[in-house]
Amino acid sequence: MPVVSKEQPSPKKTIDRNRFLYRVIRDAKVNKYVYLMLLPVVAYYAIFHYGPMYGVQIAFKDYVPYLGISGSEWVGLKHFEDFFNSYYFWRILRNTIIISVLELLFAFPAPIILALLLNEIRNNRFKRTVQTITYLPHFISIVVIVGILVDFLARDGLINNVLSIFGVEPVAYLREPEWFRTIFIGSGIWQSVGWGSIIYLAAMSNIDPTLYEASRVDGANRWKQTIHITIPGIMPTIIILLILQIGNLMSVGTEKILLMYNSNTYETADVIGTYVYRKGLLESNFSFSSAIGLFNSIINFTLLVFANYLSKKTTETKLW
Repeated sequence: MPVVSKEQPSPKKTIDRNRFLYRVIRDAKVNKYVYLMLLPVVAYYAIFHYGPMYGVQIAFKDYVPYLGISGSEWVGLKHFEDFFNSYYFWRILRNTIIISVLELLFAFPAPIILALLLNEIRNNRFKRTVQTITYLPHFISIVVIVGILVDFLARDGLINNVLSIFGVEPVAYLREPEWFRTIFIGSGIWQSVGWGSIIYLAAMSNIDPTLYEASRVDGANRWKQTIHITIPGIMPTIIILLILQIGNLMSVGTEKILLMYNSNTYETADVIGTYVYRKGLLESNFSFSSAIGLFNSIINFTLLVFANYLSKKTTETKLW
């Protein structure tokens, strides 16, 4: 009987592996406090993001809590088929896409525009005042924001009282489907525009000042400096944030919609996140809601990969 000998690793591979291990151990010793600071972050993602992935399989099972995940019956793609054939599928998909695209078109450029305007202000006291005023809404709870909207937009609220002076009939805005998206996007811009501008102002501070001096020598005005220096200077930051925004395209602000919408506005307000909430928590249909959530996550991941690939092909900026 022939003797089968194990293939011995080449000396070069052994040396390379030993060098790699030596570098890892040396780096761990030198930067041990850095790795110690990183440990809570790694633990957080391992426990709360990667650990729960085990439960994703209930999307393919008829999950019964007392049987557990492993004891529940495997049903394959049944819940996905039920969702795709549901009466509400096209409505919630349409609403999710429309609201997400509107946020991309109006909410995403708003911090960029504000940062460009603030960058042109030379009076530092006025600039700091504007920044403080625009930052403050970010720190207000969503519950408080929606409470303000309910009070202001009620039939007897402030907005209707002001408009009644001009002879406009009162409208219960939060009960009108055609007004929901406008209110949702507009209030979101008001709450986040100041905070979102911080990262763009930081990117502008890294632009070489000599570029502006050279452009002034060449006769460029402030508008041309913005177009040809400022915007190209912050373009990598814009692209990175745009890729991340596209990666979350299907994840609309569910918490805010849950607080804002009602049965009258389901036609334009009901999105995938709110549908998952009603099916999963209110109706205890855990498997069906998990299938919908998994479908949403796959779409987001696909969009993120595609946006990063497109950016890599057209520009030199990419996430990976």
